[in-house]
Amino acid sequence: MLRILWAATPSPTPTLPFDENLVTPGVVGFFVTLGLILATIVIIIDMNRRTRRVRYRAEIAERLDAEEAAAESAPRDDD
Repeated sequence: MLRILWAATPSPTPTLPFDENLVTPGVVGFFVTLGLILATIVIIIDMNRRTRRVRYRAEIAERLDAEEAAAESAPRDDD
């Protein structure tokens, strides 16, 4: 039964000549893709810088808080 269906279905043939320039993205597609790649790289580098900066600021704030807490708990020598 399946063979009958396969034999009855003709394979499609193109009616117009095939033009490769209409199918490929060409130079414009290459430059658009290149621009997207470069923009993504710049955004990732900027995101890493900002994340690192926030982390360093948090570490410095923790150190300052620890120093203030140690200074407050240390005995004072008032004469």
